[in-house]
Amino acid sequence: MKFGGTSVGEADCIRRVADIVEPHRRAGDEVVVVVSACSGVTDQIIAVADEVVKSKKQPPIGTFLLAMRTRHIRLLGEVAPDYVDEVTAVIDDRLTRLQNILTAVHTLKELTPRSRDYILSFGERLSAPIVSAAFRQRAIPSVPLDGAEAGIVTTANHGDARALPASETSIRSRVVPLLAETVPVIMGFMGATEQGVITTLGRSGSDYSAAVIGAGIDADEIWIWTDVDGVMTSDPRVIKDARVLDDISYLEVMELSYFGARVLHPRSVEPAMQKDIPIRVRNTFRPDLPGTLILRDEHQEKRVVKAIALIEKVALVNINGAQMIGRPGVAKTIFSALAEREVNVMMISQGSSEANISLIIDESHLEAAIAALTPIVKQGVVREATYDRDVAAVAVVGAGMAGTPGTGGRIFSALGRAGINTMMISQGSSEVNVSFVVKGGDGKRALQVLHDEFRLSENSDD
Repeated sequence: MKFGGTSVGEADCIRRVADIVEPHRRAGDEVVVVVSACSGVTDQIIAVADEVVKSKKQPPIGTFLLAMRTRHIRLLGEVAPDYVDEVTAVIDDRLTRLQNILTAVHTLKELTPRSRDYILSFGERLSAPIVSAAFRQRAIPSVPLDGAEAGIVTTANHGDARALPASETSIRSRVVPLLAETVPVIMGFMGATEQGVITTLGRSGSDYSAAVIGAGIDADEIWIWTDVDGVMTSDPRVIKDARVLDDISYLEVMELSYFGARVLHPRSVEPAMQKDIPIRVRNTFRPDLPGTLILRDEHQEKRVVKAIALIEKVALVNINGAQMIGRPGVAKTIFSALAEREVNVMMISQGSSEANISLIIDESHLEAAIAALTPIVKQGVVREATYDRDVAAVAVVGAGMAGTPGTGGRIFSALGRAGINTMMISQGSSEVNVSFVVKGGDGKRALQVLHDEFRLSENSDD
């Protein structure tokens, strides 16, 4: 069971976590808990680290650490009064280590990726001992472990590390022996290289931690406890009648999360997918609801389209030129240049004449993309590279689209009837996702039109 920042952010929330875990433990289930930092803590740590490295005068390290200590000791006192002295000593030791590294960063005026990862890991280092103590307060034996102690071995790619295959054996040998007697509380979002250097796992790193741990212990299920009821048919902030899906396949949820659905990061699905372990997304604040089950095949939901996602703040780049036709290596030249500038390409579409390649990229990468493509235009490899910031990308996702004739026609006919023009279309050979680009102002309307067209707010099969 993984609990996110909002699930451990306040004393009532931590008590709720204990309420969820306790009956499973009493029933004899072996439970591993993975926790994030308390809500907002990692963002505060990032802000302080960035300020410390730039600050010419003495930065507010002491004030920050005092606020951190006050918040965490208050939580501890409310959820585990019998363990205040013991766990306070642990928290104070960790805050001293955080103070030392922040002071060193300020003195050296240098924040390396390695130091940054070490600093960022402290949010989880403070939350896990408190959650573990809350279990012990209820006479549930528990031990806190950091990601490295739990056996997560990663690449040295600081800020966005990946778990290595060696993690599986390591996790099995370290975590499984604890399960008969205790509930291990593992700090999410972090691991360590084979040399023991602390790394962080990037956005949604705690979900990824939970999936890696789940695969390592051969869990029956991986439960992601969060602050939403499950995976939804669309963004409920845009589509008021969006519905929680009973179940969805690994492939579908990866497509959805890639296209902006914030429930799970695509990387979080892979370890479970490889071991065929179901993932269940549930709401900590409404534990009576079943949530969404993610598995290899879609079961009850036999719809053609399952869900629709919208990505805003993207840009469309068009690369044109007859000189591209029949010329090997043009695509390689373009994508190598973009890769060198670290431009992430979300969608690609190429005309059959080879005279046009269209790309969707994050809007924040646009300047880097144009800088990368300008020399290619000057060299005459392509005629021009133009761009449009006023666009939005929509992804229609559903395994049922594979082999179902007419789904594309239905999508684009509905958009046509609504007067929404499509600027670019992209579809992978898996047929699980049809993506397209519209004018920025039409994005939310396109989402609503298609949600209505495929009657996604209704429980009955389409």
